[in-house]
Amino acid sequence: MNGGKGGEEAAAGPAEAPQTLKWKFSQVFGERTVGEEVQEVDIISAIEFDRTGDHLATGDRGGRVVLFERTDTRDHGGNRRDLERMDYSISRHPEFRYKTEFQSHEPEFDYLKSLEIEEKINKIRWCQSANGALFLLSTNDKTIKFWKVQEKKVKKICDMNVDPMKSSGNGPIADSSTSTLSKPNGEYTEKPIGHSSADFEFPSGGIPFLRLPTVTSHEMSLVPRCRRIYAHAHDYHINSISNNSDGETFISADDLRVNLWNLGISNQSFNIVDVKPTNMEDLTEVITSAEFHPTHCNTLAYSSSKGSIRLIDMRQSALCDSHCKLFEQPEGPGTRSFFTEIIASISDIKFSKDGRHILSRDYMTLKLWDMNMDSGPVATFQVHEHLRPKLCDLYENDSIFDKFECCLSGDGLRVATGSYSNLFRVFGCSEGSTEATTLEASKNPMRRQVQTPSRPARSLGNLSRGFRRGADNSGVDSNGNAYDFSTKLLHLAWHPTENSLACAASNSLYMYYA
Repeated sequence: MNGGKGGEEAAAGPAEAPQTLKWKFSQVFGERTVGEEVQEVDIISAIEFDRTGDHLATGDRGGRVVLFERTDTRDHGGNRRDLERMDYSISRHPEFRYKTEFQSHEPEFDYLKSLEIEEKINKIRWCQSANGALFLLSTNDKTIKFWKVQEKKVKKICDMNVDPMKSSGNGPIADSSTSTLSKPNGEYTEKPIGHSSADFEFPSGGIPFLRLPTVTSHEMSLVPRCRRIYAHAHDYHINSISNNSDGETFISADDLRVNLWNLGISNQSFNIVDVKPTNMEDLTEVITSAEFHPTHCNTLAYSSSKGSIRLIDMRQSALCDSHCKLFEQPEGPGTRSFFTEIIASISDIKFSKDGRHILSRDYMTLKLWDMNMDSGPVATFQVHEHLRPKLCDLYENDSIFDKFECCLSGDGLRVATGSYSNLFRVFGCSEGSTEATTLEASKNPMRRQVQTPSRPARSLGNLSRGFRRGADNSGVDSNGNAYDFSTKLLHLAWHPTENSLACAASNSLYMYYA
């Protein structure tokens, strides 16, 4: 990924483009049976790997968070020398198992605004783990929660006072000091210890085998606990949360504002971006996504409904209404239409792991931006170009407002995003790469692969090093089936260190590796 680099690499000759990955099915959680009707609350609405890739979290529209844990590394533990001696491949694809789940959010009602607040999880973000405990943030439209998930021993009390096999009578020994009996006239009287039931007779010689109960540790259990609740800071729906690299702060963004929080303080936040005009009739764009830089704790970016990305530096001022860089692509002459602004709206942005590039997703395309080059994207990947003749129909059924997420591989060589009919697309973004693969979220990802002819890189107007790839104008898959707009793959995540993907197709979680 070297779209913005200088001439030193050119003098050394072009780097060899990586080979196209061959994706294979790994596992699926919550797969639907034929004819099974999916409940609305079970549809996955958020997905996120932690920094190590050993844990995966999903959130759904029912307000639940489900955690998965990697198992293949545990099954073959040991150091590298031991693994080599076993002739075991270090690059084995990841396998996960269900770990635990908990109810993160409940439906609420805002009585002041007469507004129902859904329990749907909008975003999940992992925080730094400590002392074997997992920490993560989850949010719905209004409230952010900070969760701690830790293994604890469940304690069990055994060896109760009297062995029931040795005690006389049919009733149990009472474990309270006194009990009460009711009389017909409503008066109450106490009766001594041991007479907990009418048919039990206390032994005349006492109980010589009376023992104190003992506490023994039982099995380990995962206990989720909500440590803090960050509420009442957003007038509009929260669309993004992002952790800072300092490990102490995070941001939350809604349509008009971005707030900065300290993880340890839940009753106070700082408004760092405010695009709300004095007169709401003058409102021309809203914030759609916000993300902290992966290594620079003072830098963050946010996207807008007009297709622009603003980079801001929190060292410049307390209120970051002015940006230090603006990334946007000018409109081509004569291309403007009724749908131009709608399809230009950016639904998601992601920084590359090294912080050099920003990936953005609008309705039609993926764009890759170089932090050092704000004149235009260094690469544009066509995702929905075949839907351009259908924009009117997509507007009428509201599909044009679907918000697709995007992700980058840990090495920065590939990008991925979702589409309709449970399809997702993977593009190579290194110089000279022609990789553009379309796969289906199923046990056979290549079953409905769209054969996309590779196209040579070509410049975008006066933009050097910019290219477009992956356009597919067929409008149908390889089997001749029309795209199904009711099945959409909105959420996916790339493993941070390996070429493996997790995709959320309705209520099912599919895992793939290459």
